Amino acid sequence: MPVSRHACRRLRVAAAGAAFLMSTAPAQAAAEGAPHLDGSQLGLGWIIPFIGILLSIALFPLVRPQFWHHHFGKVAAFWGLAFLLPFAAIHGVDLALYEVLTVALTEYLPFIILLASLFVVAGGVRLKGTLVGTPAVNLGILAIGTAIASWMGTTGACMLLIRPLLRANENRRYRVHTVVFFIFLVGNIGGALTPLGDPPLFLGFLQGVSFFWPTQHLLLPMLVCSVVLLALYLVIDIALFRREHGLREVPPEPRVPFGLEGGVNLLLLAGIVGAVLLSGVWKPGVELTVYHVPVALENLARDLALLAIIGLSWVLTSQDSRRLNDFNWFPIIEVGKLFAAIFVTIVPAIAILRAGRDGALAPLVDLVGGTGAPNNLAYFWLTGALSSFLDNAPTYLVFFNMAGADAQHLMGPLATTLGAISAGAVFMGANTYIGNAPNFMVRSIAQERGVAMPSFFGYMAWSCGILLPLFVLVSLLFYAGA
Repeated sequence: MPVSRHACRRLRVAAAGAAFLMSTAPAQAAAEGAPHLDGSQLGLGWIIPFIGILLSIALFPLVRPQFWHHHFGKVAAFWGLAFLLPFAAIHGVDLALYEVLTVALTEYLPFIILLASLFVVAGGVRLKGTLVGTPAVNLGILAIGTAIASWMGTTGACMLLIRPLLRANENRRYRVHTVVFFIFLVGNIGGALTPLGDPPLFLGFLQGVSFFWPTQHLLLPMLVCSVVLLALYLVIDIALFRREHGLREVPPEPRVPFGLEGGVNLLLLAGIVGAVLLSGVWKPGVELTVYHVPVALENLARDLALLAIIGLSWVLTSQDSRRLNDFNWFPIIEVGKLFAAIFVTIVPAIAILRAGRDGALAPLVDLVGGTGAPNNLAYFWLTGALSSFLDNAPTYLVFFNMAGADAQHLMGPLATTLGAISAGAVFMGANTYIGNAPNFMVRSIAQERGVAMPSFFGYMAWSCGILLPLFVLVSLLFYAGA
């Protein structure tokens, strides 16, 4: 879950047409006195800032990396204001303030606090030791990373294991395939089982999906993907290992015994799990209201507990250990700024989708089922296709709302639909370098260690050849005809 220098899953698509027109959506007083946004009255022009921030996230790191590194915050602010200023002018400051506070208090702040807690805690755990990159050792690292990704977050698991894996394989001639499969498994598919594993699942948790629902409903699809990929990796690695005729000679280095630094962070990780679980089961029925926006006491307690865990991790972890882990605050600052813009600009898109067939995105609603039975294959592939290029957290929200946004109904009669949305969002982030936060991070670290990683489209040749047939199998096994 979690975060990286290129912190968001991105969408590389054509820009929205200028012909999209904005229409006026008057604010209507709700029964409780809160302003109300009528999505059926919104034109598609209102989603241009949302598309703009996603295109910026997708393209700037590729075509203008230096500009992006220094000015991503300004770009995010531009798109956020490009939505907020016209919206406030046309629909009123009251409605704009209400929508911003709703997003900030119920989604953005809980989301970024969880990411920050996993980022800081995972960044304090450091594996050390001398390993030799035989097929058995490599397979073991990939399997362990896949198993822990749902509990440390995909980024946390990648941060913990990628450097030991690269060190173990420094005397191997063929290493690219190992890093590619690491991205497939540890950086993406392994995060499917809990809200801690991948951001979209945590957003689902905030919408009312129970903590262990993904564990129950995504376990089999995740195991199918993992077993197939691990078996395929082992076959490839054994063949390449034999072609190398043994291990290449490398400059001798002192052997370092295997060990773990920052073990206290494992206890703090358990504290994160406990805090999130508690907020899902403890319902005191107490709410604080900020400008018509209710904030449940259990959610406030969870977020305060996570902030306390961040402080404890920082104080209790050796700064030398963090330095050797290459820990720095840039990734979480980047993701915080970018997601602030994403969560603000997605407001009209969500409102339009909630309007269903009365909204401007009615053709898309019809494609996944309209008013009839949901087309689960369409949910799986559309969610996955967008998550391959676009950040999968807002993608998940879009299709969650398209499916009705009723967590209890989606966990019950529409469980297969919610499973298709969740699996598409989590699994298919592996299809491109820009599909998921850890992908670019792992690629960058591997290149720094001398691995000749494939280009953007070279990586897609790997993913299209290996992952797409696997996802076809998964969709037919679990989401066809249901």
